[in-house]
Parts: sequence; structure tokens; C-alpha cells
Amino acid sequence: MSRMRKHLVRAGLACALLVLPAFVATQSAPADAVSARAKQLHDRAIVIDTHADTPQRLFFDKTYDIAVRQKNGNIDIPRMREGGLDGLFFSIWVPSDVTGPPAVKRAMDLIDATREAARLHPDQLVLATTAADVRRAAAEHKIAALMGMEGGHMIDDDMRLLRLYAALGVRYMTLTHFKNNNWADSSTDKPAHNGLTAFGKDVVREMNRLGMMVDISHVADKTFFDVLALTRAPVIASHSSSRVIANHPRNMTDDMLRAVAKNGGVVMINYHAAFLSEEFRVASEKKSGSVVASMAALSKKCGGDEACTTMEGERIDHEAMANGTLPKVMWEKIIEHIDHAVKVAGADHVGLGSDFDGATMPLGMEDASKLPKITDALLKKGYSDQDVEKILGGNILRVMEQVEKVAGAGAKAGTQP
Repeated sequence: MSRMRKHLVRAGLACALLVLPAFVATQSAPADAVSARAKQLHDRAIVIDTHADTPQRLFFDKTYDIAVRQKNGNIDIPRMREGGLDGLFFSIWVPSDVTGPPAVKRAMDLIDATREAARLHPDQLVLATTAADVRRAAAEHKIAALMGMEGGHMIDDDMRLLRLYAALGVRYMTLTHFKNNNWADSSTDKPAHNGLTAFGKDVVREMNRLGMMVDISHVADKTFFDVLALTRAPVIASHSSSRVIANHPRNMTDDMLRAVAKNGGVVMINYHAAFLSEEFRVASEKKSGSVVASMAALSKKCGGDEACTTMEGERIDHEAMANGTLPKVMWEKIIEHIDHAVKVAGADHVGLGSDFDGATMPLGMEDASKLPKITDALLKKGYSDQDVEKILGGNILRVMEQVEKVAGAGAKAGTQP
């Protein structure tokens, strides 16, 4: 071999060795890898999720320890830590067909289970009721545990119970769940009240006075617009997505998105597969009936154990995605809904409301540890750091502060419900 040829061979090998590590790194990069910029931004932001049904596990599953990494479900402290989740609204949810004193008792049990989780793990969790509490918890590297109530039927048509729940730390109430109650129409039931009744309007006024966020997820469109005509404070949709993308009545129309923006509120995007994908929604309803019917069937199968109900539903849906009987829904659909909501309502009015531990998660967003992927994807779409921080938690903190301010001003003025 000539001297020149050897030189060329050596040069070629050297180039190959320089390129190889980058090639290997590219080929072996994990699917959940995020950019250094995304990781830094995610760590810097205060990340808040406004809806998780984890209290069902805390109450029904006596083997569940939130401090220990679980093999199933979506939420535990180790995975929240990995996902950089700084604040979580634990949903106090009782099915719509459980009413009267049994609903009140169940609600109290779930509130107690949530408060006990914070009490038993003071080095990791702290009960929070204000935006300042959330910021303080983040500064102390603890996870803020907040509470929201999903379904106005749990006040049993008694304003004193609403005040009691607020005193125990509940900071939002979804006015209805899947069925109407005695004072508000639900999006998934036949209209009975033409929106809000007179008592329902009093509930909204009292929530404004108490500093509880009015949550318009689940409500009928007429109920939604009745609330916005009445409220003195910004509202939230704690876990709703875009109806233009997935045509479910639980989702928000573009007119509703614009109305929430005008009100100063925030729409928190839901990750449930049937609320993300129209193809999945149609196929799922053909296979198992409406979401109301399928949940009722699973609840009966699980003997009323609602932790079992939601987890069994997700297991069945994921199994169906795997064997092809239901279309696969990928986590990127979350980004599609966020992006649409931002284009319609603006980056100041969109946030995250996963429905973890209460719904079928899309593939790739199996639990809270995957949350940095959302930050990475938004940055790749060209979102500014400031707007991403707002979506991750800044917007809901702003709304909390505004709701607190309205309540404070009402207290000074002596406002009556």
C-alpha cells in the first residue's frame, strides 16, 4: 500500500471514529429524551396539573402508598418527582348516581384521604390552598397537594356544605359531573334546567365569595354561558380539550375557548384518549357505548370500587389499542389540543389538566414522569420560554390569585351570596 493510500485510510478511519459516537448516541437515544433546554425550562417552571383522580386509590386501595413507585396507575411521588410536577389538584369525585348523604360521606372520606396523604408525607407533600402556598412549596422542593371537587351534587343542595368543603381546603368545584344535578345541566345528560337554576346561580356567587374557582368542565353549553354571564372571577375548565378536534360534548367549542379568554380564565387540556382523538371516540362508543354507560358498567363490575373502575377502563383500552380493536392514540395529540387552544384563546388561557388516575392516557404519556415531553414538544413548535411556563402552571396560578383577590374584595365589601 502506498504511503499516500495509507494516509487516506487513516484519515478516513479518524473521521469515522469522530462520527460514530454521534451516530450511536442518535440511534440509542431513549424515546422519552428531551433537550437540555427543555429540561432546564421544565425544572425552572412551576408545573401544575389541575385534575387527578388519585383520591380514589388513596381511599379504596389499602395497599396503595403514594410515596412508593407503583407498577400501575399514573401518579405517585417518585413519578411526580421525575416529571417535575410541582402541584397537583387531587379530585374529590363521587359518581353522579351517588347522591344525598352517601355522596357527602364519600366526599368527606376522599378529602380526609387526601389530607392524610399530605400529613403522612410532610417531607414530600404539603397541603396547599392558595397560589402563595404553591409557590412556597415549590421553593421548598415539595409537591403542593390541592383539592378540587368534581360534581356539585356533593353539596346536597346545601350551601353550608359548600362552605364546609371550602374550609377543608377545596379550591374549585366542577358544577356537574356526567349527569345533571338539581341546579345545573351537564353536557352528557338531557337538559332539565336550561342551564343554571336560581339556586345554581347562588352557588356561583357563593363560590366567588369563598375564593373557590368555578369549574365549567362537564357542564352543558347553556350552563357554561350562564356561569360566564354571572361570575365576578375568572373560571377554569379543569380538564377539557377541544371539540373541534374531538367532537365530544365534554370538550370546548372555539366559541367557549374565546369566552374563557375574555373572562380571563384558563382551559386545562385533558389527556383522556376519547377527548383527544375523534377516531378513538367514535370507535370506543361503537365498542362499549358512551363514556357514561361504559363507566357505569365497569363500576358495577368492580363492585363500586372507583379506583378499580378507572384503572380497569384504562387497561382494557390499552389492550384494545395493542390488538388493533381500538385505534392507537399517541401523546402528541395533547400537543395538538394545546396548540389549537392557544391559537384560539391565547397562550395566557391554556394549561394542563391530565385526568391522571381517572382516564385512558395516550401512548407515551403513561404517567406523570412523562410530562417534560410536553415542554420539549412546545419548544420544538416554536413556543417561547415565557409562554411554555404559563401553560405549565403560570396561568392557573394567575387565575388562583385573581379568584383570591375577588374573594378578598368581596369580604371587605361585606358581599352576601
